[in-house]
Amino acid sequence: MVTYNTRQKKLVLELIESNSDTQFTCEAITELLSRKGTPVGKTTVYRQLEKLSKDGIIKKIYADSSKSYIYQHIDGSLRCDEHMHLRCRECGKYIHLGCEFMNKVNEHVSLHHDFIIDNSCTELVGVCGNCSAERMKGDSYAADKL
Repeated sequence: MVTYNTRQKKLVLELIESNSDTQFTCEAITELLSRKGTPVGKTTVYRQLEKLSKDGIIKKIYADSSKSYIYQHIDGSLRCDEHMHLRCRECGKYIHLGCEFMNKVNEHVSLHHDFIIDNSCTELVGVCGNCSAERMKGDSYAADKL
């Protein structure tokens, strides 16, 4: 199958690559490109995101909080199939969890439970520090009003 490198694909990819530590929604990408003076339609952006995801250039992540998908560039130095991920259910923040402790968890599960974890799709869902702090501020604000 022939694939084309269109201007729109280049614009979407450049935006994501230059912000590889950021997660984007299709709507955010459409808005950012428009603000930069290079508007691309939402349907075209979505189509390009799907292609880039299928090609393994970006990661497509389901965000419970918004019932939509967010996308992030897969940095060549980060092999997402080699580590687990953390995902904030509040804001969708996606954290690469490449640490020695999680490697030991994988080893333990393999040795003691005869099960191999597929890290390419393993994410632990919870609440990030920023959202937790916001929640705490909201709780203390509510308590101050009583």
